[in-house]
Amino acid sequence: MKINKFGILLALSMLSSCAVMDGSTATAPLERNAKWALLPIVNHTEVPQAGLRAEAITEVLLRSEGVGNLQRYPALLNQDSLFEPAERKVVEEALVWARDQGVRYAVTGAVEEWHYKVGIDGEPAVGMTMQIIDLKDGGHVVWSSAASKSGWSREALSAVAQKVIKDMLSQAPLE
Repeated sequence: MKINKFGILLALSMLSSCAVMDGSTATAPLERNAKWALLPIVNHTEVPQAGLRAEAITEVLLRSEGVGNLQRYPALLNQDSLFEPAERKVVEEALVWARDQGVRYAVTGAVEEWHYKVGIDGEPAVGMTMQIIDLKDGGHVVWSSAASKSGWSREALSAVAQKVIKDMLSQAPLE
């Protein structure tokens, strides 16, 4: 029996979904037991509340990574609106709030893509950026990541988002 190696490689490449991830490395390990805050994840998509959905997933995954002392920014600071984007102001206000709370690390980011692709298959697609800011160190970004992924037509958008966020956070040097 003769095996077609090209056919096997083609089949394997078709089985893997498209994913891209780039990130920075932190200069020092990030303390899991420090005080953390989840700040707004800005929505740059046309999908209402995509940032809020990403925040909910990020919070659960940070806790699963051992970040127990995690606070969320006050809801009144969020203005996830399709019609009045005020992202920079909201993030700056959330950073001020986090500093006032004595937070060491602040997690923020942006959703760049969050939808089902148009077409016969309608694959889910998610693209995000994420940053960890050390507020004790003057508010410098100590870790960042950008990732995107598309899934299969029967896969949930939230499942793809969870994989993207989990992959990004798994690269953060938590100790």
